[in-house]
Amino acid sequence: MISLAHLKRRLGQYAAVWVAGFLLAGTGILAGLAFTDLMTAADLVLPVGLLLTALALGAGVVASLASRETLGTRLVVLLLAGLLALPLLWAPVSAAVVIAFFADRSIEYSEAYAAFQIGVSRVLYPISQWVGDGDLFGWVWTAFQWVSTLVGFLSAVAKVWPMLRRLLGPEPETV
Repeated sequence: MISLAHLKRRLGQYAAVWVAGFLLAGTGILAGLAFTDLMTAADLVLPVGLLLTALALGAGVVASLASRETLGTRLVVLLLAGLLALPLLWAPVSAAVVIAFFADRSIEYSEAYAAFQIGVSRVLYPISQWVGDGDLFGWVWTAFQWVSTLVGFLSAVAKVWPMLRRLLGPEPETV
């Protein structure tokens, strides 16, 4: 038996980590701009953001594995963590990409971004080789960015929407 309540709680925590990773990395980079260049700020903030994001994901998985949930629930949590790890790690990186976009700078000059892209490439390239000739890698990287951004956006909406509903108050009664 799989506990949907436990999965919902873990996915809510995933959403919170995605939003926190995006906002904290963005805030750190913007604060760093007061003291240094964008690429230097990104190179200082992104490794820390990626580490904290990975630790948060790992803590959630370990907590689920150590819980008294059924084996099926623990296996689904492990499977979801594997599938959603890269989109979650994209959160701090996407904050740097957004800031670089608005600053009209190329994020590719950041060493931390380049290292992240190389690391993801090591995961995605074998997949593109398996699916096609390897000419698909550019498409796979673009698809990764879009899917990760969509997953993050949906996670953010899922986490923020209930708070907004509480803030706006109850629905008006219809007569």
